[in-house]
Formats: sequence, structure tokens, C-alpha cells
Amino acid sequence: MQSNFDATRLTVNAGGKEVILETGRLANQADGAVWVQCGGTVVLVTVVSQPLDRDISFFPLVVDYQEKMYAAGRVPGSFFRREMGRPSERETLCSRLIDRPIRPLFPKGFRDEVQVLATVLSADQENDPDVLAITGASAALHLSQIPFSGPIAGARVAYVDGEFVFNPVGEQIEKSTLNMVLAASEEAVVMVEGAADFVPHEIMSKALEFGQAELQPLLQAQHQLREKVGKAKMEFVPHQDDADLVAAIEELATDDLMKAVTIPEKMARKEARTAVKKKILAALEEDPRFAEKPEVLRHAPDLLGALEKKLVRKRIKEEGVRLDGRDLTTVRKITADVGLLPRTHGSALFARGETKALCVATLGSGRDEQRVETLMGDESKRFMLHYNFPPYCVGEVKMVRVSRREIGHGNLAERAILPILPSAEDFPFTMRIVSEVMESNGSSSMATVCGASMALMDAGVPVTKPVAGIAMGLIKEGDEYYVLTDILGDEDALGDMDFKIAGTEEGITAFQMDIKIAGIPPEVMSRALAQARDARVHILGEMNKILAQPRPELSDYAPQLAIVQVDPEVIRMVIGPGGKNIKQITADTGADVDIEDSGKVSIFAPNKEALEMARERVLYFDQKPEVGETYEGPVKKILEIGAIVEILPGVEGLVHISQLALERVDKVTDVVNLGDTIKVKCLEVLPGGKMRLSRAAVLAEEQGIEFKDNPPRRGGGGRSGDRRGRDDRGPRGGRGGDRGDRGPRGNRND
Repeated sequence: MQSNFDATRLTVNAGGKEVILETGRLANQADGAVWVQCGGTVVLVTVVSQPLDRDISFFPLVVDYQEKMYAAGRVPGSFFRREMGRPSERETLCSRLIDRPIRPLFPKGFRDEVQVLATVLSADQENDPDVLAITGASAALHLSQIPFSGPIAGARVAYVDGEFVFNPVGEQIEKSTLNMVLAASEEAVVMVEGAADFVPHEIMSKALEFGQAELQPLLQAQHQLREKVGKAKMEFVPHQDDADLVAAIEELATDDLMKAVTIPEKMARKEARTAVKKKILAALEEDPRFAEKPEVLRHAPDLLGALEKKLVRKRIKEEGVRLDGRDLTTVRKITADVGLLPRTHGSALFARGETKALCVATLGSGRDEQRVETLMGDESKRFMLHYNFPPYCVGEVKMVRVSRREIGHGNLAERAILPILPSAEDFPFTMRIVSEVMESNGSSSMATVCGASMALMDAGVPVTKPVAGIAMGLIKEGDEYYVLTDILGDEDALGDMDFKIAGTEEGITAFQMDIKIAGIPPEVMSRALAQARDARVHILGEMNKILAQPRPELSDYAPQLAIVQVDPEVIRMVIGPGGKNIKQITADTGADVDIEDSGKVSIFAPNKEALEMARERVLYFDQKPEVGETYEGPVKKILEIGAIVEILPGVEGLVHISQLALERVDKVTDVVNLGDTIKVKCLEVLPGGKMRLSRAAVLAEEQGIEFKDNPPRRGGGGRSGDRRGRDDRGPRGGRGGDRGDRGPRGNRND
């Protein structure tokens, strides 16, 4: 594309695909701005930094990813017809994908405010913009004056027919058993997230190696772009710790802090650490060396945290013992219970050590599916998993809101459960899991996976197999790597990796990894995956002791489902004029009735009684007349030779004048009139659906006398639906209903 604007553009081939990196045409007042394009998908990523006028103890990085509907030629479906301020769930998840790999690459102690904004400008609905945004964020930061230890690049890896595919599109993603998003530097993988269909850990390891290798051209392109138009990096001098303060803290705090961090229980350990830190800070304030140096003492809490980290890691390296006394591979005690909530459809309480999640399953009909508006078009979700992390679960007081972290953890657990769910054809329910974290001390998202699996089985959902999850940690000391199974919250904070892996005994279903170091060697990654599988198998064994199979029936309080098949010809009668019949069934029973053109009718009812009532009401319209059965129906027409009676919806037959009563009848209206409701017995069903009905047979049965049927010598009459049949001859041999009786002037009376 030729441009009249000055711009610097590089085109690179990555994994067999052409990717364009461009800067200088858009957003030139930002500190860095990069246009990333693959196919017809374009993402603009900008970065801006500014100093803060206040002193804070954290790095104020904000990352926002936003999708504009015009990118796919669509008008937003909201009332205001514009993208609203609140990000969608997908936008939140993509923001996290960008944030997690770049955040560790800013220098420690950097406190300038930084905003990364990724905007999807064009979407071809094949090349996904999320991984392009990861690369664009790195490129924009790399070009800017902001200190950043990049570059990195992002990609998606699929596994199709035994082959890895880089940045798959369309059908490749649908066929793939692996959907992995990774971010990598030139040295190592720095972030991984995705879903899999029971993929072995060996395939996972190879996928990571494949993805990192294919990303190298994108990393080299960022270096080339910086050489052409990059800005000089701002001078940033990391804080230098006061040597006297470091020595004083080590002398005063080492013994007491070591005792505190060896307390197994989380809250007791927290209280002990807090007490030690208060004691040390008070002692430092009285120390004449620091009494008049408040700017030095301001860093004392950070130095105490660094000492704690050093002691914990040293104990793991030298003794192989962790905070709570476990070795490196032991899983904490597993406790679980199911069915503890009396009125929910399914519930499970799962605890692993001091982490506990209450998971509740709710079933609904197809109308409860979540409708989602995306660049790819409107989609629907029949399974939702929502994760809540209330402040009481960690003994804190905070505002209650749904954070990005909660959305991300819920999505991770949702991906883990999806592969084991029954198909919509086999189980046409909408399913929702809500996880309420009751206590947290490490990997409540993986406890949610375990609890969700059990709650679904408690609800009677026919899952293929249970799923469990585990979080793996890492301590790197020198050239040695120590992989930790089932990490605690403090081990997550003090360690170098958080690798969450969920799956079955056969393979992995979901994963998410973040690291705080430059990279992890492939052999260490393989060790972590294998160690995680052993832990997963152990947890599954404990879960199976509580509930090994889905319950055979749904809860009495769950919606009840029945699928019936009716003749497609009667669908219009089930629905009724203007939907009258179906609306009445819904109003009377509280059931949802979904009808397909094939005649398949799915009935969702609030309870079994309502289900049976709705089923009967639907099948009423699909009945077939049976010989010998008695029916009650209205007289629809009066003929000289008899009366037409509707015995079933849309099914009519003739009661010959000779069958209207036990005695001789001279005139039909002497016995019945139009609109009367009478009981008749089906005497015969003739080819083509024609019927002979008899009121006399019913009267004889009621009076306990013998009824003798004298069938006509020619084909009996009646009709089924709107087609007239051939009638019996009258007493004088007149022609029956196949031609219609002629009145005095030969007109048809029926």
C-alpha cells in the first residue's frame, strides 16, 4: 500500500506469514507507536509515560486492549451504538496477555506511569489480533525512551494432524488439539497460556520450543526498527541500598525472621512476620545511625522483604524444605465434599491445604446461553465459569468488585473444564459454575478447576472424566533450578515461576505460565510438566474417593429435560396461530419448549411434574387414532349421512347416521348438532387415514349391552386432516362422503 505519509516500515516472514511493523504514520505524539499487520488484521499499539508527582511503592503500568467494531465492518449492538467504556471479557483477557510478559521487563524501582494502549483497527476474521498486540506492545516500548529489557514477541501455536502450526487461522484452529499463546524473548519463553484437548506434556514442551524458534524473525525486526528510528533511552539509575542499613537488618532480623517463616500455617506465619518487622523497624528508628535519615529508613520494609525471600530460598536450596515443612513434590492435604447446598443443582467444596473453593453448578435451557458480540460475529456460550475472590478469603477488607484477575482465573478454569463437557446434542443444557473462594493460600484457580469438576458431577452432568489442576513454582539459585509442586501464596510471591496446569490422567486441558526471570531451559520446563502430571493424578485419586462418576439423575431442583419427536406436519398445530398454543403451554407449565423443523421438541421444565404436563400437552397434537379407543371431540360438520367429529387435533372422522344411536335415526340433527361434544369409538382405520367412528358403540358399552358392528359393503368414510374420505352408503344406498351428498339441487353439502 502506497502512502503519502512519512513512515518506516519493515516486512518480515514469521512462520510462513508476512507481518508488517510500521511506525511514523500514526500517533506520533506518543512515546512509541507501532502498526502491526498480518493479512487484513491491523493493530495499533501506543505507549506513553509520564513522571508521577507522588511517591508510590509499585510500578503504575496500565495496559488496555480494545476492539473497535468498525474493524470488522460491524455496528455495535448496544443501545448507544458505540463501544462502551467498560471492556468486554475478551478485551480484559487480551489486556492481561499483553501485561503479563512485559511487566517483568521494566527495571526494578522504575516508578513512572506507563500506559500501553492496543487498538484493533482492522480485522480480517482470520488472523487474530491478540498475538499481534503482544508484539506491537514490545516494539512500541523498544522504540521509545522508556527503559525496557525487550524485545519480546507473541504468537499462537496449534497442533494439527501431528504438526505444529504457527499463528493458525480458521479451520486450522478448529481442527487443532492445542491452542497455545506464548510470548518469548530471544533467550526463552516468558509467558504461556492456552487450552488443549488432553495433550500430553511432551507435546507441550515441543510446542514451546517450536513457537520460540518461529518468533525469532519478529524479534530481529524490532531491533532493526529501533536502529532506524529508536529514541535514546531515558537515564534511570536504580536505587542503591544503604550498606549500613542492609547490614543492620540482617543482624537484627535474621534469626527472628527465620523462625517466623518456618511456621506452617499462613495466618500465624503472617502475624509472626508482621511482629518481627514492627520490632525491627522500631529498633532501626532508635538506632543513632538512621535516626536522622528518614529517606534511608523508607526502604527498610523492602529490605526486610528481600531478606525474607533470601531466607526462604536458601532453606529450599540447602534443606529441600519449604515454608510449610513440605518437600518439593508433596501435594498438600486434599479434602472435598459434594452436595452440601440443599437447593442448588450441584455443589462441591474442595480444599487443598489452606486453599478452599466452594463451586456451585446451575443448569438452564438454551435460552440461558450467553450471547457475546465479537469482531468475528455474535457468538453464544452454553458453559460459563465465574470465579469470585472476596476479600475475606485472605483476611482483608477491600471493595468488592470483579477484577481483571478474577476474569482471567475464571477463564483459565473454564478452558480446563470445556473438553470434558457433553455435546449439546447429548445434553442440551446451559451450564454455569460459580466459584466462591472461601480461603486462599496458593492457586485458588486450580482449586476451582477441581471443585467445578465435582460440582458438575454432583449436578448429574455426564462429563467424560474428572479434571484436576495444580500450580507449579520455581526457585533459581545460581545455575540450579528447584521445581516446587503445589505452591503456596508466599512461594508464588517469593519464587520465579507460577505455572498452572489442569487436565486429566491422559493429558492437559488448560495452562498458564508467568515467570520473573529471563527464561527457563527446556529440560526444566519438561521436568515441571512431568512433576505436575504426577500431582494431578494424585489429586484425581483423592477426588474419586468422594465422587468418581456423575450422579445418574439430575437434582430434583434442576430443570428437567425431555426430548420428544413429533410429525413435522403437526408442528404448526403445536405452535398454534400466532404462537397461541406454545405460549399457553409455557404459561401453564413454566416450561421452555424449543421446536426444530425436523419435529424434534426439547422441553425444559422447572420440575418433573411440569415436565410431564408439558410433554402431554405437546404430544396431544401428535396422536394417531387407534381402533377400539374411545375419543371425545366436537362435531365439526353435519351431513345428511352423518356427522364429522374431530377426535384428535386435526384428525376427523365420520359417524355414520346408522352409528349415531342404538335405535334408528331419521335425521342427524335429531341426535347431534354442530359444535356438540360427543364420545365416539374408532371402529376402523382405512387406508389413507379414513376412519369409521361410532357413538352407538360407546352407548352400548355404557349400558352394558352387546354392540354389533355392521360394516358397509363399500369403503367407510371419514377424513383425516382436511382430506375427505369415502363415506358409507346411507339407508337408501346414497353415495357417501367421497363425493359428498347432493342436496335437492345437487349441491355438495359438506
